[in-house]
Order: sequence, then C-alpha cells, then structure tokens
Amino acid sequence: MTGQEHLEQYLRDHRVAYHLLDHSPTFTAQRTAEVEHVSGRRVMKVVMVEAEGRPVMVVVPATYRVDTGKVAAVLGVRHARIAHEGEFAHLFPDCEVGAMPPLGNRYGVPVYVDASFVEVGEVVFPACSHTRSIALAYRDYARLVRPVVADLVAVVHPVV
Repeated sequence: MTGQEHLEQYLRDHRVAYHLLDHSPTFTAQRTAEVEHVSGRRVMKVVMVEAEGRPVMVVVPATYRVDTGKVAAVLGVRHARIAHEGEFAHLFPDCEVGAMPPLGNRYGVPVYVDASFVEVGEVVFPACSHTRSIALAYRDYARLVRPVVADLVAVVHPVV
C-alpha cells in the first residue's frame, strides 16, 4: 500500500468523511492553496521542529510562519529549531519527502497545532504526495490526532 492508501484507510477506519484533491505538483502549502483555490488559512503546513534532540510536528496555516520561540515555550524547552528534510524524512517512510500529512500520531511524533485552526471548518493537507491532498473537517482532524493547540505563529500579517 502507498502512503496515500494507508492514510485513506486510516480515515475510513475512523469513520471520517473526507475528499481527495488531485492537483499539479506543489511543493509548498501556499502553492497548494493557490492551485486548489482555497484560503491559505485552511491549508495545514507541516513544519518539523527539533526540540532538544526530539522531533516535533508543528502545524500552522500556509499563510504563516512558525515562531520557534513560541514553540520552545509551549514545549518547555530552551531551544527549538526548524529541522531539515534529511533529518526527518525517515520518520515518514510511506510519504514523498516533504509531503507528510499532519498526523504525526500515526508515526509516533507529537503534534502541535496553531490555535487559528480551531475556527476553521474544513482543512486541507498533503496526502503523502505532492500531487494529492485531503480535505476534511477540522473537528474530525482534532478528534483523530488530539494535538496540543497553542499559539505557534510569528506575528506577521498573513497572506490571504
């Protein structure tokens, strides 16, 4: 089974309504928002962070940047930094590099989600591929993943 097939089976097993979105290859969350014609505030950008030797999945809207200082404070560590793809690709062996879904719980990685998603109805995220995404209700995502919800973004004016 491919990563996408595993992901879809996981969603079906947990009775989550979703739809699959096919699109041209995208390598950033903001580009996915553009090709799918949805607000970047609905597209979940997965950023892997290294926090004192352990990987952590941080999920923010495509239109924002991760504030590693805020992440460190939420994690209760002195230092957190954005990890390079080569440092974490092995954690998601069934996904294309950089196209992992924000379901770190499936891979043994803790998940922290920006609080802004709580107000969003439907979210979009990679389906282990640069050419396919999944759209589903945020409430279903939260039920499946049980992420820590916190303010994780840098103070900037978002791109709509």
